[in-house]
This record gives sequence, structure tokens and C-alpha cells, in this order.
Amino acid sequence: MKTRLATLRDQLAEGLIERETPLRLALLAALAGEHLLLVGPPGTAKSELARRLRYAFRDAPLFERLLTRFTVPEELFGPLSIKELEADRYHRQTEGYLPTAAFAFLDEIFKANSAILNALLTLLNEREFDNGTERVQTPLICAIGASNELPEGEELSALYDRFLLRCHVGPVSAEGFDTLLDLRGTRPPEPPLALRLSRASLDAFRTEARMVVLPADVKALLKALRTFLEEQRIPVSDRRWRKIVYLLQVSAWSHGRTEASVWDGWLLQHCTWERPEQREAIFNWYQARLGTVSPAEPERFSKLVGALEKQLETEKQSRSQARNEKGQPLFVDGDETVTKPEGKRRKRGSDKEPLFLAPPDRQKDRTQGGKGMTREEVEDHFNRHYGYGRAESYIADKNNYFIEACQFPPLMEPTRYSAAHIQGRVRQLQELAEEFAQYRAGLDAQVQSVTTVVEEHLWIAPGFSRPARSSLEQRQAHAGILSARLEKLRDGFKALPQDAT
Repeated sequence: MKTRLATLRDQLAEGLIERETPLRLALLAALAGEHLLLVGPPGTAKSELARRLRYAFRDAPLFERLLTRFTVPEELFGPLSIKELEADRYHRQTEGYLPTAAFAFLDEIFKANSAILNALLTLLNEREFDNGTERVQTPLICAIGASNELPEGEELSALYDRFLLRCHVGPVSAEGFDTLLDLRGTRPPEPPLALRLSRASLDAFRTEARMVVLPADVKALLKALRTFLEEQRIPVSDRRWRKIVYLLQVSAWSHGRTEASVWDGWLLQHCTWERPEQREAIFNWYQARLGTVSPAEPERFSKLVGALEKQLETEKQSRSQARNEKGQPLFVDGDETVTKPEGKRRKRGSDKEPLFLAPPDRQKDRTQGGKGMTREEVEDHFNRHYGYGRAESYIADKNNYFIEACQFPPLMEPTRYSAAHIQGRVRQLQELAEEFAQYRAGLDAQVQSVTTVVEEHLWIAPGFSRPARSSLEQRQAHAGILSARLEKLRDGFKALPQDAT
């Protein structure tokens, strides 16, 4: 099927310039039973895309119509049968009109008036048409709507929501303009009948596609995208999310895969925007998440490693009171180490000089209110009252020292940790390293899949593999840095001071 679809895709794209993406989206929409909206100015090959799409299928009539505010239901759904009216029955002759078409191109679709809007909604979504009192199934495979402008007004929001895939189509770029000038009026390619898909093969394909599994990383991608869209205030209905899931299943099954891939998520940018300028933001968000799987996202690893680095630094800087061999806490008394927290020591002044008690013959409070006397004050006192040189014996007598009760500061040393604590930290790092290794293995596998999956993907636009590979390689470089930090952390925790007991 993949080879067949690739051949169909390439043949249908022949002669179209810079229209690879809308054509791929159109073919994918047909496979999934969804509809495509093309937004852009006139003359950008929007109708040509619809006309070519029908050639991917056998016996697939196309209905096309330009809508205006004056378009009447008869132009889309067929005229009323005069014969049936004569028999008092309301019945349309639908042959050759939208209810009998396999493909439809509805230009300026948002100009549809209320007279045809409800019938159009039912036909697009349920593939049913109310013809008088009878509701009939329609063979519609895919409708392509075109508009020069986006819908305005709540009455058109339901119609807008019917188009799961949306693509802005602009004029040919300056790079493709020379090719445009060289085009000649050739007949559009028509793939051989044997290559085209039949209705039976399409029905079987769609049934089988529903069996495709959505793995955890794809579900995580969709959950994260929903959060991002809510933050950007871009509404996506629950119905659209269900259709998006099936579109990813169809994308995977068209490649013969039984599991959807994050690479199929490239399509999300064309399913979730409300205004064309939002598509680029959604694409940038998707590209930034390449290489991430749930729950091992690089942001989480970075936060965990950063938190552990802070914890290691805290534990390295931590100080605890030292103890002797008997386990007694130690304190500092000057240059000595003691085991008692309380004691006595000589009081010193603000200049760190030792203080003396006042002579008892002159002072009732020898401490002088706790201030004491400096050596200079003692000598001055003795010189004035007893003569010069009489202070030396007083100063030399230790009984005259100003002694005070004090609390000795604890002797601090780097905190020593138990073997169980250090082993617990190392084990925590080992578990994180194993989880990180799985993340790196998945990242390496995605880098390899750029060649095996992305470049061979039926629906991803050409040229995406280069930025995809670049983004993944940046994540690989970041992962290498985180791996080195993890190794350094492990060595750091192993080197923490250990309690000998």
C-alpha cells in the first residue's frame, strides 16, 4: 500500500509547483474520510488539487461549485422532482449533484447561506442527506473547501470544524517562479486505472487502520499539545481530537505500521490551528519536543539533576559538632578543646585587651557595672593615688583579673554521613541514570529513524528531515552534558565524609 500510495501521490503532484503539502494532505484526508480546507488567494491551484484528487480512485465523480450568498439548495443538492411534487411528495433529483459525488470542491464555502448550511453539515459529517422524508447514505469520500478568508460568526463555526485538515496556500515563491514561467498547458496526469484505489480497498484500509495502537509517547505528545493549545487559547473540540487520533492511525497504517509514531505528529500542525498564523507556533512547539518521550522528558531530567547538585552542595557545606572517641560533644575554650559547654574565662574589652577588676579600696563594685578596667586605667589609678610603679604587682596578681562565666562555642567540623545515607544517594543516582539511559537510547533511535522513517514518510513535507535531525542532535548534545553531570554527582556523594561508626 505504501508503494502504491507513493506512486499515486507523485503522479498527482506532477506539474504542480510548491503544492506538495496540500496535495499530500488531500490524499491523506481522502484515506481517512476527512475533509480539507484550503485558505488562500485566488489563482493558487486550489481547484486543480481537488480535480486531481479524484484520479486517485476508481469511479469517483467530482462535484464542484462556487458558492455565493445567493446560492440556492438546488444548485448543490439537485432540483425538486416535479413528478414527485404532483404526488404530494418532496423529493430532489440528486443525480450529478453533491449527494451522489465521491469528491466535492466547494469554492468560497463560507459564503453558504442558512438555507443550505444544515444539510451541508450533515452531509459532510455523517455522509447522509435528507431527501424529503428519506435519509439516504451518500458516497462522499472527501470534500475540499476553499476560501479567500476565514469564517466570521458563530453560525459558521460548526462548518469550519468539519474540516479536520487545514492548509494555507499562497502564491508561488520567488524560488519557484522560474519553474512557473516554464510551465506549458499540458493535460493533468491521470494515473492508470490499475493503480487507483477502489471503494472496497478503501473501506478495508479504513477498518484495518482503526486497529493501529497509540503508544505512550504519542499519547503524551497529544496531551502536551492540548495543554499548549489551551495556553495559546486555540480551541480544539473533543470531536476533532478523536478525528486527529484516527488520522494518526491512518498515517501509520499507510506505511504498514501497527503503531503510530511521533513522526506522524507532524500532521498536527495542520489539524489544530484556528488562524493560519498559529500554524507556525504549533509546528515550532512540535519540533522543540522531538526526542521526548513520556515520562522521561529532558526538562524533567534537567530539573532533577539541578536539584541533586544543590543537595550535594548543601551536604558538602553542612557542619556538625565534633565529638571525641567517647562520643562526647566538643567545645572551644580559646586554644583548647573541652567537653563542657560552660566555664569561666577572662573578660576582654572591645579592643580585645584583657580587663581587670577595680582596686577594692576605692570601688564598691569592682566590676564597675560589668565594664571592668583596662591596664591603662589601672596604671593611671595607681599613679594618681599610690605613686608610679605601684600598679605592677596588682596587674600581676591573677585574683585581680576580671573573670566571667561563659558558654563555649561548639567545635564544628564537616558533617559526617552514615554509610546508609551515602549508599541511598548513590542508589538514587543509579536509578536516575538507568532511566536516563533509556531516554538516550530512545533519542538515538529517533535520530536513526530520521533516515528510515522521516525521509520515506508519505505525508511529511520534503525538507523536514534536516531540521528534525538538527533538533535531535541538539538534544543528544544536551543529554551528553547531563550524563557527565550525573557521573560527577555520583562521585561527589561517594566522597562525602563518612561516619566511622
